[in-house]
Amino acid sequence: MSPTQDPLSSQSAVIDGGGRFAGWRNLPRRSRGLSLRTLVILRWMAIAGQSATVAVAVGWFHFDLPLWGCLACIAASVAMNLNATARLKRSDGSAPDGALTAAHLGFDILQLSALLALTGGLQNPFCLLLVAPVTVAAASLPGRQAALMGLLVLAATVGLFFFSMPLPWQAGTELDLPPLYRFGVGLALITGVVFTAAYAWRVAADAEKLELALATTQDVLQREQRLAALGGLAAAAAHELGTPLATIQVVARELLRASARDGAAAEDAALILQQAERCRDILKQLSQQPEEGDSVFADVGLKALLEEVVEPHRGFDLAFEVAVRTASGEAAPRVRRLPEVVHGLSTLVENAADFANSRVRVQALVDAGFIEIEVVDDGPGIPPDILPRLGEPYVTSRPHGKARRALAAQLAASVAAAAPGRKGRKAGKAGPAPETIAPSQGGMGLGFFIARTLLERTGGKVSVGAGDGGPAPQKGQPQKSHPRGARVAVRWPRPALEVPPS
Repeated sequence: MSPTQDPLSSQSAVIDGGGRFAGWRNLPRRSRGLSLRTLVILRWMAIAGQSATVAVAVGWFHFDLPLWGCLACIAASVAMNLNATARLKRSDGSAPDGALTAAHLGFDILQLSALLALTGGLQNPFCLLLVAPVTVAAASLPGRQAALMGLLVLAATVGLFFFSMPLPWQAGTELDLPPLYRFGVGLALITGVVFTAAYAWRVAADAEKLELALATTQDVLQREQRLAALGGLAAAAAHELGTPLATIQVVARELLRASARDGAAAEDAALILQQAERCRDILKQLSQQPEEGDSVFADVGLKALLEEVVEPHRGFDLAFEVAVRTASGEAAPRVRRLPEVVHGLSTLVENAADFANSRVRVQALVDAGFIEIEVVDDGPGIPPDILPRLGEPYVTSRPHGKARRALAAQLAASVAAAAPGRKGRKAGKAGPAPETIAPSQGGMGLGFFIARTLLERTGGKVSVGAGDGGPAPQKGQPQKSHPRGARVAVRWPRPALEVPPS
């Protein structure tokens, strides 16, 4: 069934030609990093802290620091920040950049390691600051880059254990801690990096899940708002189309009375009357709400539900196959006859009938935990350029529906048969008989959008894929000789649709 009246899964939808989030690579991932502005602010804070520490150690405690080496390290950080500030003025700087964040954090780790190597290495209590860049990386970068920052800190810790200057102390005094103590400090530092980074990673992952859930909720709300707007449009259409439909029916009745009983014009007039009455019934259904407790809207057998949605489309040179399969051979359950389910499935069957060549299969599969209804046709399949956007409003794979072309051909043939030939013109050969097929309701690309929204409102999960003949060819590839078809499946958790046995 190649939907033209289209209703994500994500982006259906959960539409999954391979899963609701089949394109998992396109999902938001923790690769955004931090904005350049944030990195600049954090580094200015680090520069201020390092400068104040060196000033207090030299000016207040009179420690014998390698002053020029420390100032060179701080100056390198200042130069890096000035360059980042200049870049910030040339661009917005508010957009996150994962690669840039990783580069800046790597520089901060190297700069802090060099400063620690000049001031005692692992004997310096400020070595604890090496935990900070890895924590930031775990919270804002993808796993590979965060792990790279962790390995960089591990290498720096090992380097500081073997290569560092003595810890500055008061004049005339030298503090030399034993290697075992420095080993313990390094081990504690690595342990702290691992646990702190893992904690930050988990917190960020949970926050990302909440963010994704919020984005999904917003998408659902937007679709609900659009559906509500379409409901207002349907009410207005039901009001405005009443008079034109009445006029069409009056004229059709006059044509029927004025035509020969068994003539082609009488058949066409009867067809117009039938379709106008169908339009009137549809508009009446749109303007009515079922009364609570009405037996029409009670539970039905699953096979009866499928027959109900298929019945209006029978009789137009298409073979409809309706079947219910249960996993354990048990009797098919009774299900709630929800208006959303009836309308949604009816739209899917209508789309299949519009595109099918000769056959449409509507099948229900009942398992222990779910009920799945699939609609499969033997038509041309869903074009690859339409599939990613399937489910959005006004997305259609045909500018002119097959059913509308067939109906136009029927009317044109009837007019040509009824009109007398012009004088002096030979009667041409009769063309092939127009295809008898039910006129489509749409072509605007709204039917599938509405159907999917209604079905998902009942707890169903819509997926779209290739039919029995395989996927549609890509652009530039030759068409296959056999039809491919399309498959639309809706899966509910069994309790969402099944009526509990009394």
